Amino acid sequence: MTTSISDPRSAIRDKAAELGFDVCGFAAADAPWAAAGRLEAFITAGHHGEMAWLSDTLDRRAHPTAMWPAARTAVMLGVNYGPDTDPLAILQDPNRAAISVYAQGDDYHDLIKGRLKQLAGWMASRLGQDLKVFVDTAPLMEKPLAQAAGLGWQGKHTNLVSRDFGSWLFLGAILTTADIPADDPSADHCGQCRACLDICPTRAFPAPYQLDARRCISYLTIELKGPVPVEFRSALGNRIYGCDDCLAVCPWNKFASRAREIRLQARPAVALARLEDLVGLDDAAFRTLFAKSPVKRIGRDRLVRNVLYALGNSREARHVPAIMPHLDDPKPLVRGAAVWALSRLLVAGDFSVLKADRAGQETDPSVLLEWTR
Repeated sequence: MTTSISDPRSAIRDKAAELGFDVCGFAAADAPWAAAGRLEAFITAGHHGEMAWLSDTLDRRAHPTAMWPAARTAVMLGVNYGPDTDPLAILQDPNRAAISVYAQGDDYHDLIKGRLKQLAGWMASRLGQDLKVFVDTAPLMEKPLAQAAGLGWQGKHTNLVSRDFGSWLFLGAILTTADIPADDPSADHCGQCRACLDICPTRAFPAPYQLDARRCISYLTIELKGPVPVEFRSALGNRIYGCDDCLAVCPWNKFASRAREIRLQARPAVALARLEDLVGLDDAAFRTLFAKSPVKRIGRDRLVRNVLYALGNSREARHVPAIMPHLDDPKPLVRGAAVWALSRLLVAGDFSVLKADRAGQETDPSVLLEWTR
């Protein structure tokens, strides 16, 4: 049995806060917007790389009502995941494993989806309307909706920026058939600042508010299944899962605060990991270390690939013994990364001897090509 709510926005905001959400806003789900055109241009330019799921679901992503025609209101929720240290500091220690802030704690999808379902159930019992819950994995463009709902604006790096939480908000959405008054959309407060564009190590922004994912370190270390193009490997530095540079440099982070949710705070075993601790992981050890972590989605092979690139970038020859066993790894992806790392750490003569010694043993064409890099 439903109960009436005289002021649904205030009631929903109060319940959202009770459930642990840091911000809540409302947008008209059926209002026109320009986000579809920007996404289509992004895909037409090929900037999505191997993320075929973006092009495959373009029609459904075009507008919230393209996915659910009955939707009238989008309730947009945010959870702060602000770090307690500067994410850029770790880049100064080439032996540390730099993992994106969002992936240093538990997987936010699981945490937020549970809370969204609780809020949706509470809303359904009081509004008597249909609802659907979304957390990133569905073809719903959350950032434009979040801007429409007043949670923040999409900055020049295309990510959401909040005046209260800086760069550090996880987003979730509830679409409903209920007509709830919309909040005012957020204005763009980037001004003339271009710090996020200028800091990018791989120049992944062809223009403000445009991203070429094929050059983005987050894409290269997480989404790309094959070898990272040679032109970008040095720029990876010690980043082995994602990149926070454009987020962390944003001046609006001066208003950010540490995440309240303990499960979103960094696990010491992940945040303090060193490259030498991770390079020897087998599949079982990988699954144990990254249980309930977003990192688990890339699997052991891609993670070790990234660690090997980072070891090559360390320029410290003491890592050679830890890299050598990976020349015999069952996966060509790992073997190729090991070869590249050794080519960076061994002097030319030693590497030539190794190359000659092993050239006859290696039969995989993709790895033989690595010897010539």
